[in-house]
Amino acid sequence: MPIIHTDPMDFPSTTPVLVIGAGAAGLTAALAAADTGTKVLVLERDAEPTGMTSLSQGFMCAAGSRAQRAAGVEDSADALFNDIMTKTRGQTDPALARLLADNCGPTVDWLNEAHALVLTVDPAWRGDFGHTKPRLHGPPGRTGPDLHSRLLAAAARAKITLRTNATVTDLYATPDGQVLGVAIETPDADTATIGCNALILAAGGFAANRDMVARFIPDVAESPCYTHSGSDGSAITWGLELGAATADMGAFQGHGAFSAETRMAVAYNLVMQGGFEVNQRGERFSNELADISGQAMHVLAQPNGAAWIIYDSHLHTAAQIWPQYRILTERQTMLSAPTAAALAHATGIDPTGLESTLAAVTATHHGAPDPFGRSFAGQSPLTPPYYAIKITGALFHTQGGLVVDHHAQVRRADGTTLPNLFAAGGSARSVSGPSVWGYLPAMGLCQSITLGRLAGTHAATLATT
Repeated sequence: MPIIHTDPMDFPSTTPVLVIGAGAAGLTAALAAADTGTKVLVLERDAEPTGMTSLSQGFMCAAGSRAQRAAGVEDSADALFNDIMTKTRGQTDPALARLLADNCGPTVDWLNEAHALVLTVDPAWRGDFGHTKPRLHGPPGRTGPDLHSRLLAAAARAKITLRTNATVTDLYATPDGQVLGVAIETPDADTATIGCNALILAAGGFAANRDMVARFIPDVAESPCYTHSGSDGSAITWGLELGAATADMGAFQGHGAFSAETRMAVAYNLVMQGGFEVNQRGERFSNELADISGQAMHVLAQPNGAAWIIYDSHLHTAAQIWPQYRILTERQTMLSAPTAAALAHATGIDPTGLESTLAAVTATHHGAPDPFGRSFAGQSPLTPPYYAIKITGALFHTQGGLVVDHHAQVRRADGTTLPNLFAAGGSARSVSGPSVWGYLPAMGLCQSITLGRLAGTHAATLATT
């Protein structure tokens, strides 16, 4: 996927703003550009846009939104900024953290009011895993596909041109890094070139590129990967060839509750509301509520890289509000039994260990200290019948990428910006620090929509002046 350096050239067709990728970042960028009255074209490699947006749970964090206020939540950009810096131990770019914190709430308001997305605050996610306020916003269907379909519908209402089955193979650029256009290929091997005045890279991260993962995140090079095949690092590679800077390439979002059997994420609300995780010996091995992303590494460190979520029928019933969990139920992914001993027999977990752990967790509800420092306050002790679902840890999404400025315009290593290149979503650096432990829940989609809106707005201004 090379950069072809050339002098200015003629293209059979041109567009002021060109977006690569029809996920949350790309579609939000396209909506923002279209709102200025600028013509925009979105290129998508798949026949039907899916990507990481459809694999996600469809939630984004945002602070100070009207949806929060309607739900009785008092929050602010300052509070979110402080949470980002605390979660990342101060090891992220404070300017980018400030940019996202200041603009994510207004972006959610804009999506709701200008484009009818109907994003509301989910009360099931309180202040958890680094968030000090309930600030996860999602669509009524509580899924990534629901969010994605709403963005696609908004793009259709805005009369944005979306071209699917269009894989970008090459970028054309002048020697000083100004992008002139792209070459695309269709499944039947037809090729075409398209010119542009500004280009927005929203083509995902590099979790599906095992060579890049081995280079930048070697600790998970052989781990399960729950990602979209389009996250192949193309956009980051193009940026690097144009002279862009990258940062935090070792950062990633891990998933500590991934069903390898079904290749589906398991609703972590099972744990948040009182469940816990054990290994094959029946032993807990971490504070399951300390780090939702880093929990993936704790699970992978267990025998055979596997663990079980232990919960009860009350939590099983409560989790039915989550569409993915209903699918897991239909597929009979979980096991249940009337006693801990019977559950151990059904799962192959050591019965002595499981019974001992269950008794210890129950004791914490009556004032005993938890050895891992977890608080079970506000949660009920598990009661029979008990349930278990087998999980592993997985790489979900990379968080490092191209460095951008306050307009989401891509920067070179010397701090200057490339003339007309923008980035958002997995193609751009996020605010998760240098590793797995800095990820705040729903920050991936927060960054996607926020940088997407900024990129679209400013790319349109650049393209028409």
